[in-house]
Amino acid sequence: MTCNLGGIERSIRIVVGLMLLAVSYGAELPMAASVAAIVVGAVALVTGLIGYCPAWALFGINTCAAKKI
Repeated sequence: MTCNLGGIERSIRIVVGLMLLAVSYGAELPMAASVAAIVVGAVALVTGLIGYCPAWALFGINTCAAKKI
């Protein structure tokens, strides 16, 4: 797995993931909405932490900065 997420995108995914997880536990949401927030938040958090998104790889998207030689 090579990095395919840039620094800004990684930061945004981590923040959004944490916010969704906090909302799912803190707010009184219907069960389906709570489960959806947990799943989406966990996926966003994990992909942000590891710097790799399988969906971006599938579509050929790479926001990671190119290394200078």
